[in-house]
Amino acid sequence: MKIYISGIEGTGMGPLALMAKAAGFEVFGSDAMKGLIHDELMQAGIEVSLGKQDGEFLREKLREGVDWFCHTSALEDEHPELVLAREAGISKITKRDDLTAFLVSKLGLKMVAVAGTHGKTTTTAMIIWTALKLGLPVSYIVGTTLGFAPSGSYKTGDRYFIYEADEYDRNFLKYHPWVAVIPAVSYDHPDIYPTREDYEAAFSQFKAQSETVISEPARFKPEDFMLAGEARRFDAALAGEAILKMCEAEESAYDYSEIEGVLNDFPGVGRRFERLAQGVYTDYAHHPEEIVATIEVARDEAEKLGLKGVVVVYQPHQNTRQHEVFEGYTKAFLGANKVFWLPTYITRENPELKIIEPEEFVESLENKEIAEAVKLDDSLAERLKKYIEDGYLVVLMTAGPADGWLREKFC
Repeated sequence: MKIYISGIEGTGMGPLALMAKAAGFEVFGSDAMKGLIHDELMQAGIEVSLGKQDGEFLREKLREGVDWFCHTSALEDEHPELVLAREAGISKITKRDDLTAFLVSKLGLKMVAVAGTHGKTTTTAMIIWTALKLGLPVSYIVGTTLGFAPSGSYKTGDRYFIYEADEYDRNFLKYHPWVAVIPAVSYDHPDIYPTREDYEAAFSQFKAQSETVISEPARFKPEDFMLAGEARRFDAALAGEAILKMCEAEESAYDYSEIEGVLNDFPGVGRRFERLAQGVYTDYAHHPEEIVATIEVARDEAEKLGLKGVVVVYQPHQNTRQHEVFEGYTKAFLGANKVFWLPTYITRENPELKIIEPEEFVESLENKEIAEAVKLDDSLAERLKKYIEDGYLVVLMTAGPADGWLREKFC
């Protein structure tokens, strides 16, 4: 079988290419630019076209035969390669999830899939961090940057595949994990799941498809960990349980205190309470329950650093979501000393829905006296700098472009 991967240099797609090659398939692909995994692709003998992705390289490969066109989710519907793949009648045209499930089965890997509304990225990274430190034979893909390793990896001889399984677009239902780790489930993605019942039913199906489900710690206790924030300590306990399952399957000696010590040294990941500068952090939280957990982490961190308190800058994500979670914000910011509320980042919207304004959100808060509707501008940057100078910890919470603004202003 010949597999063409569009976006092959990405941290999610590159490891898939290596897995497909190791499974005995002919693999080639394209990308707009060179990625971190480029050298590994070259060493594996995978042909890659870098540059315009105008369809010419795919057209060349079509003459040799292409059985599967796999593309990154970032590819636009009218992208030249995707359009050409459809016109050529390639038998399989999919995103990465179908190929991931196929390769996990083909290579005989035991999948450790981490799913959930929130906590999945951090928990996935914790499992990867600990498995690598203990020398377990793992491959993995996680949806963020890791300071301690590439975001994706596969080596011949790996026996476990650690994966952040996203519920958006029902992608995670393509998997039948050996172990499913589920940190937390609360309603999200109303554009995909019209009701809470639909959302919960999808997770029930995911659990039914999994051999073992870990959603509560059994042998590790969250209070035994020294990480900041109750949510992080809970995630660490779940990660420890997953590590124990792999150690037991390997019939390798393990020590609870060693695993606990490695997890206590977890350095964190990009966009999950990521430290950008002294007193400045960024986080991906964009759901009320995530906000509560992140503020708790921030308060622990502020106390540890001897700071006065926590200032939150919040950019909601997707107006459709805001109509579903609006009431959940009422008590979400009670742990903050100051809240700056930005306009909602508009994406994948229902045009019939009224856009909720920042002032409406602020008015709904139980501690509205410390909240303020603002714009993302130089005036806000100056006010944040003043708070930092006065001894406060500033944390931005967003799944949108405000993260880039904060990095520009404070890095």
